[in-house]
Formats: sequence, C-alpha cells, structure tokens
Amino acid sequence: MAGALEGLKILDFSTLVPGPYATMCLADMGADVLRIKSGTRPDVVDFLPPFLPETMLSSVSAQLSRNKKLMTLNLKDSRAREVIHQLLGEYDIIIEQFRPGVMAKLHLDYESLKKVNPRLIYCSLTGYGQTGPMRTRAGHDINYIAMSGVASYSGKKESGPPLLGVQIGDIASGSNNAIIGILSAVIYRERTGKGQHIDVSMTDGMIAFNSFMQGAAYLVDGKDVGMEENLVNGGSLYDYYETQDGRYLSFGGVEPQFFKQFCQTIGRPDFATGGVTPKNGTAIKEEIRQIIRTRTLEDWMDLFNEADACVEPVLKLSEVLDSPLVRERGMVVEVPGPNGNKIKQIANPIKFSESLPEYRHTGIPLSQANTDAIMKSLGYSQTEIEELANTGLFS
Repeated sequence: MAGALEGLKILDFSTLVPGPYATMCLADMGADVLRIKSGTRPDVVDFLPPFLPETMLSSVSAQLSRNKKLMTLNLKDSRAREVIHQLLGEYDIIIEQFRPGVMAKLHLDYESLKKVNPRLIYCSLTGYGQTGPMRTRAGHDINYIAMSGVASYSGKKESGPPLLGVQIGDIASGSNNAIIGILSAVIYRERTGKGQHIDVSMTDGMIAFNSFMQGAAYLVDGKDVGMEENLVNGGSLYDYYETQDGRYLSFGGVEPQFFKQFCQTIGRPDFATGGVTPKNGTAIKEEIRQIIRTRTLEDWMDLFNEADACVEPVLKLSEVLDSPLVRERGMVVEVPGPNGNKIKQIANPIKFSESLPEYRHTGIPLSQANTDAIMKSLGYSQTEIEELANTGLFS
C-alpha cells in the first residue's frame, strides 16, 4: 500500500537531530528521502553508542536515517554543484540545516537553485532564523528554550529551570515546524505551481509555544510569570510527587471532578470540600507531598487505577517500551538492519487508516552508501564514478 507522501522526493542536507528527525517522519510516510553527507566528516550522532551488532552504525543514526537513501558528496567541490543540479530534476524539495550564508557560499542556496528548478521547495532549519541579529550565532536546544522565555517560568524556585531529557526546541519546534512548512508548501505548489523558501527558526517555534497562557496573558497585562506561579507550572497541585520508594507519580487533575477523586483516594476528602486557595494552597500541597511519601508507587497506582483522577506513574523507559500501551499502539517496530537482521526502533506516532507508515530499512553506514547507484541513475559510467571518487568528490 502506498504511503501518504509517495511521490515526494527530498534532498536532506541536515545533521544532528532536527532535520534528520523531520525527514525520518516524512520517509516513514512514504517520501523518497536522499540524505547527503560528507564521506569524511561524520555526523556527531554517528559516534553515539550503542552500535548495531556487527556494525559501526550508531543506534541513533540507524533510527534517524530510517528509510532514507544515503549519498556522500564533498559540497566544497564545485563538481558537487553539478550533481545537485542533476538531482533537482527529480528531487524538488530540499531541507538544510547550515548556518545562514553557508549554502550561498556553496552556490546551493534557494536563490541559486530555484533557477535550476522554479518549483523547488527549500526549507532552511536553523536556531535563530535567516534574518535578525542572532542569525549567525551558534546554539543548541537548551539555548533556544532559554531565549524563548519558556525556561524562565519552568522548574522550581529553589532549583531553577529543569534540564529536560529530550530536545524540545530541536524536535517539537524545529522538526515538527519543518514538516508542517514543507507539507504546506507542497499543497501551495500543487495549487499554484510555485515553489518557495521556508525559514524555520527553532527559537521562533519555542516563542510560539508561549501562546498558551503565559505569552497571551503577558501581551494583555504586561506581567511576567515566574516559576510555580500558575496553574500548570507548579503554582497549583498539578505536579509530580515523590513516593516512598523514591519514584514519582504525576497529578494533572485541575478540574473539580478529578480533584475530588484524587482527594478521596489519598484519604483527604476535606481538601476537596474545603477548597484550595492562594492562601492555603502551599500548605495543602506540602501535606499531599507527605501523604504520597507514605506509600510506594505500586501501592498508589493500585489505588489510582480504580479512580478517574488524572494520576499516572512516572515510568522508566524500560517500563514504557515493554508496556501494554506501547504494544497495543504499535510504538515499537522491528526494522530490517544493514545486515538483514531485525532492529527494534521507535515507530512513527501517526496512525493512518489507509496509508500506513512503512519501515523498509534502518539507516545504513557510510560503507553501504547508495552513491554509485545514484550516480549511475544520473547517467555516469562506472569509470567516471571511480575517477570522481579518486579525485575527492565523494569525500
């Protein structure tokens, strides 16, 4: 069965997490993604252990390059430009993740390449965008979160902003906005015949996340919100609570009916009838913390599994990936690896009734790159390919 995005052909010049995650999702949904990498300068994630059995392929690279073809090119070699021009006859969507100006120096920027293919959709994914005072500044996920204001009201007053275990700016902002932008541009092109340049800033995306509550409120009343000062950042009972065995449970029951169930389950129905106010909220929260510490996580969940109270355990990854929820939802899949053996990977999270995601193969090591096959498809002979290889085009 054809994937939802069958027919889309994408050249992927991205590295690390944001671009590769975006194109992995697009490839899962049927897009033909050709990743362009240096043959001599591996991506940082290529060195992250563990590695797939009997290979030097990082498990992270195997995941992020799933379903993609791989071609090595030295983009500083002017001959690479000719190869890219030829590929644009077929691959008419590009995603790149260099700092602004880098692709222009290589003559591979949107303005240069749209002359080769006017229908080109070209997505530039960067930390701070193609314009503005920070356009050339280096950054990582933690910096984008910090610059967005989100970190200023996240975490605890006594400990400060939390260091998250996943890259929210990179993936939730960068990858997802790149996917949305590319697919929106495809629809626009189908309607008008015109390609376009898409400028995705991970910091812009993080700033947009302020739309719920904090940002919308500030633009009306001009008041900054601090840590533990509103409904969902620790200023209410909505929070994590430590159990007797050093585990945690989460409580999200801000609505009265859920709060009532929660209070009844912990043996303090008076909290619900008496109400929680700004004056007594801190004291009640501390009492709840003490109560939750009297039982283990398992004991509490035995009770809360019978209550509709928006309480769930903070699970370890091992518990998550072996859970009935993950099995039922198909969130772990087995994907053919470089040696033909099956490798378990995280699945695409979108469920389609017709065009199901496909898991054709994991990412592949540089030693198995599709460079020769792609060059032959462009009309190069084996002799020409060997000569280009010997003279550094694929390095």
